[in-house]
Amino acid sequence: MEMTRIEITTDDGVCPTLLFGDRSAPGVLMYLDGVGMRPALHAVADRLASAGFYVMLPDLFYRIGPYTAPEPAQLFTDPAVRAAWSARLAPTSNAANVMRDTRALLAHLPGSKIGVTGYCMGGRMALTAAGTFPDRIAAAAAYHPGNVATDAPDSPHRLAASIKARVYVGAASDDPSFPDDQKQRLSEALAAAHVDHVIETYPAKHGWVLSDTPVYDAAAADRHFETLISLLRGALAA
Repeated sequence: MEMTRIEITTDDGVCPTLLFGDRSAPGVLMYLDGVGMRPALHAVADRLASAGFYVMLPDLFYRIGPYTAPEPAQLFTDPAVRAAWSARLAPTSNAANVMRDTRALLAHLPGSKIGVTGYCMGGRMALTAAGTFPDRIAAAAAYHPGNVATDAPDSPHRLAASIKARVYVGAASDDPSFPDDQKQRLSEALAAAHVDHVIETYPAKHGWVLSDTPVYDAAAADRHFETLISLLRGALAA
């Protein structure tokens, strides 16, 4: 699929954004993982576009200035690399900032209803977006998300009552950031709000979808595409 780069003005600056697929197709906003913009994310967006969607992939780390995404193997295995990268992102990569960005991004996506998907921290943002923009988002998917049902004031599960989207969460079986008690809390919040949802645990480690990570799992990644495409087609069908 052809990839087009545009720049979208937000409240805080200019967000470099990649577009994949036919603009007349159902729109999908894709939230990046904590590693940053790189070819492995492009490949996921391209495959979604090939399945019949118009995919927007913004670089939501634009606030830190020009950067090169860290090597995933080092980020996953070297605590010093991980700490340095987290320290660089933490001041600006919060839900409040990303939701302000999302408002600007949604203005550039055609169609009255769209889908969102995200990975790692992006999964948390996808669920937050579903509760923040319920009249626009009809489908929300989160794969190996972390910290989605915590005691934090901005925990996504607190927005369950506002969500109108169909929700799919693909959790990792080995993921301290999304343990069983959080899964239960999220499920209870969504059920109490009568949100159509599925929370499924994959036999894989946190980060399995992106092909350049040391925990990439091809079979689980394929199932991720199956569940995501099914969710999007079901919710965004004309």
